[in-house]
Amino acid sequence: MKYKYVALNGRNQKKEGAIEADSQAEAINKLREKGLVVQDLMQVGKGNDEPTSIWQMDLGGDVHTKKIKPKKLLMLLSQMGMMMKAGINLSLSMQIMIDSEKDVSMRKILREINENLYSGFTLSQSMRNFAGFPQVYISIIEAGEANGRLDEAFEQCALICKKDMALSGKIRSALMYPGFLMALVIVVVIILTVFVLPTFAGIYDSFGGELPGLTKFMMGFSDLLINWWWLIIIVIVGVVFGLKTLKKSNADFAMWWAKMQLKIPLVGPIIRQSSLARFCRLMSTLTDAGIPIHRAMALARDAVPNLFVREKIQAVLDDVQIGVTIHEAMAKHPVFDPILVSMIRVGEESGMLGDSLFKMAELFENQTDESTQKMTDMMTPIMTVIIGVVVATLVISMIMPMFGMYSLVGNASSTAANS
Repeated sequence: MKYKYVALNGRNQKKEGAIEADSQAEAINKLREKGLVVQDLMQVGKGNDEPTSIWQMDLGGDVHTKKIKPKKLLMLLSQMGMMMKAGINLSLSMQIMIDSEKDVSMRKILREINENLYSGFTLSQSMRNFAGFPQVYISIIEAGEANGRLDEAFEQCALICKKDMALSGKIRSALMYPGFLMALVIVVVIILTVFVLPTFAGIYDSFGGELPGLTKFMMGFSDLLINWWWLIIIVIVGVVFGLKTLKKSNADFAMWWAKMQLKIPLVGPIIRQSSLARFCRLMSTLTDAGIPIHRAMALARDAVPNLFVREKIQAVLDDVQIGVTIHEAMAKHPVFDPILVSMIRVGEESGMLGDSLFKMAELFENQTDESTQKMTDMMTPIMTVIIGVVVATLVISMIMPMFGMYSLVGNASSTAANS
């Protein structure tokens, strides 16, 4: 078989060419004997190496900085765990994943990891070169390498990935329905004010007379949407961009924003519970994998999305590093539930901290489910009332001038009869 390669020589110069070999591993070894470090290797004429659709094409960019989609990552972790559980060695498992991978960027990542394995690097060391692999997973796999249970490490990572995807999916699903209703309100307002109200405005002008204040206000709002819609869009985009920029550049504002998120009715409890669920899930997995408590807490902290909760975890970590127990450190901060503090105390005293954290992760995940369902149930009547009020206001603003027109028509008729 013939392989095309891209490699670096001893002077770090890029070399391209082709080589004959019976397998990919043999091709890599032959190139290494020539003093070349393989960067990319592709079998010539192999059908599944060619992109079959635009979605499988490599659109450029450094694969070391690319993110890996959660579904793709879950598939990789699950399949690697199953193969190693079945007794297939790491090198062969990686080769199977490379041969079955259709995504060009992902195949490049797997190839480079496999080449590093042949060069004597460990799997965790190779994975650290790619931003697509979370540090939590790398640390679990590193612990699996140390204790000889790499198959269990892959399974633990797959479980974390699956739970994170499920939790994120539930939150997105819960927020989609209120978002849809809000979009519906906006569409209804735009249709009535831009297309319906101007028609009535022409009728009102033809009769003359003084219009009610509500009708004047709605007509002014209609003129604003019709004549200045582009300015409204610019303002909205500017506000959104400004807030994002301010969050990135101003740490105090970012912390204030994170704290305010926890105080939003219905949404705040979901954010807090999901953050604690993720923290407990990761802490449970990391401690069971044999990772020291300080390192486990730092990794779990970095995986929590809310900055305010992350800051409180850091405060707990600072206390733990000077000898304070975890439950005593957590008790200082109201963001941690009393039941969480109590369960961690039981876990610390019994030496079963991982089990206690696992149970709390399940509890917080169930609470997140209940809170998202509660928000959906409450938002339905609330948004229905809002839609009703908005539509009623617009309809009333269009109907009110009609009573004035009837009186004008009646006065005109009386004047004509008297004359």
